[in-house]
Amino acid sequence: MKAINLTTLLLVIIGGLNWGLVGIANIDLVATLFGGQQATVSRIIYLLVGLSALWQLFPLMRAASIDEAHAEAGLRLRP
Repeated sequence: MKAINLTTLLLVIIGGLNWGLVGIANIDLVATLFGGQQATVSRIIYLLVGLSALWQLFPLMRAASIDEAHAEAGLRLRP
């Protein structure tokens, strides 16, 4: 479970940085690197970033339901 949480967090960070570049400089780095917004690879990356954001809602809801220290400890203590 830890690997998927780290992977999805990394993808959410990549997506956030990409949106930051769009906002600051009107540069979509994913589209630039992979052949445009309609390119299959770009669309897959956008889809993975979106799914990763949905996945990251679970740790957020867990942290909101209990205090943050217990939420983090729960992630570390589970096998």
